[in-house]
Amino acid sequence: MHLQLDLIPSKPPADTLVVVAMSGGVDSSVAAARLVEAGYQVVGVMMRLWAEVSEGQGSENRCCTLEATEDARRIAAQLGIPFYLINVEQIFKQRVVDYFIQGYLQGLTPNPCLVCNRTIRFDHLLNYARALGADYLATGHYARVRATPRGFELLRGRDPDKDQSYVLSVVNQDVLQHLTFPVGDLTKAEVRELARRYGLDVASKPESMDLCFLADGDYRRFLRDWAQNGIRPGPIVDTQGHVLGEHKGVPFYTIGQRKGLNLPTPKKMYVVATDVATNTVVVGTADELGRDHLIAGEVNWINRVPSEPISCTVKIRYRSQDRPALVTPLTSTRVRVEFRERLRDITPGQAAVFYQGERCLGGGIIER
Repeated sequence: MHLQLDLIPSKPPADTLVVVAMSGGVDSSVAAARLVEAGYQVVGVMMRLWAEVSEGQGSENRCCTLEATEDARRIAAQLGIPFYLINVEQIFKQRVVDYFIQGYLQGLTPNPCLVCNRTIRFDHLLNYARALGADYLATGHYARVRATPRGFELLRGRDPDKDQSYVLSVVNQDVLQHLTFPVGDLTKAEVRELARRYGLDVASKPESMDLCFLADGDYRRFLRDWAQNGIRPGPIVDTQGHVLGEHKGVPFYTIGQRKGLNLPTPKKMYVVATDVATNTVVVGTADELGRDHLIAGEVNWINRVPSEPISCTVKIRYRSQDRPALVTPLTSTRVRVEFRERLRDITPGQAAVFYQGERCLGGGIIER
C-alpha cells in the first residue's frame, strides 16, 4: 500500500516537513509511520487537553491519559522522529468544554468535535506546526484531500464505516491546503494490518468512541457536576400543552429521545421540542416527530458560496445516512435545507453537512 500525499507536492519528500497530530492510537501512529516510510521529514506532536478532575478522584481526559501519552512517545521513538507534547488545556476548556456546557444550557445538542477541529486542531495546532516550519499537518482522520485547479476539495474517507469528513466540514481553503490524511485511503482493517506490519504495539488498541473530556462517558453526570446551577426540574407537556409529567432538567433531553420519559401514556412518546425559556420539555407521538426542513447557521463553504439553490445530500448526525435535499443559501453563512421526506432526528446544535458524491461541500449548525 504505497503512500502518495493527497496534495500536490511542491518539494520532494526529503525536503517536506510534516507535523503529525499523535494520540497514541493506531490511526495517528500508522499515519506517522506511512509518512516516515515515504521519506518525509516527520515530527510528532500531541496535545495535552483539559482533564476533568472530579472531587475525590483524579479523572483524566481519556484521549491524552498518561498511558496514551507514553504510547505516542514510544511510537515516535520507534519511528525515529522528534516528539513534542504541547499544553492546550486552558484554550480547550474555554473554546470546547465551555461551548459544550453552554450549548446544553441553551437547549441545544452540541457537537464539540467540530468546534475542537475548527478552533484547536486546525487553528492552534496548525499554527504551531507552521511555526515549526512544517509544510503540512497530518492527522489520523479517515478523509481525503484533492487538489484541483479550482482549489482544494475535502473528500470522504475510503472506508464508509469510518469516514470522518462530517467533523472536518469546518475547514476552509487556507487550512485545507496544509492538511493531509495518510490513512484516508485505507479501511480500518488495513490500518490495523499496516500497524502490525510496522511492528507497532498499538495495532489492536481499542477505539475511543465517547467525548474525550468526559471522564466516564456520561454527559448527564458531567453537566450535573459542571452546570448544576443551570439545571432544574420542570414540566413535560404534550403538543397541546397538557402536563404529563416532570423532567429532570432540559439539558438531559434531546430531540427524538424516548428513554427515561416514564410517562403514563397509551402511546410511545418522544421528545419533539425543548423550551429553555419556560423550562419545558415537549413530547409527542411518532407521527408528531420530525420535519422535512431545517435552518442552519454558521455555515462554512469549503470551496465557494453557491449563488443559487443546490441539489445535494445532507447528513444531520455523525453516524446517520445522508439524505437527498435542496440547500438554499439565505446569506453567505445561513441556509435553508429541504428534504424529500420527514426526518425524525433534526436536532438543533448538531451539524448539517452537505455532500455531492464523495465531495464534502461544507456544513453549518442546525438552528431549528
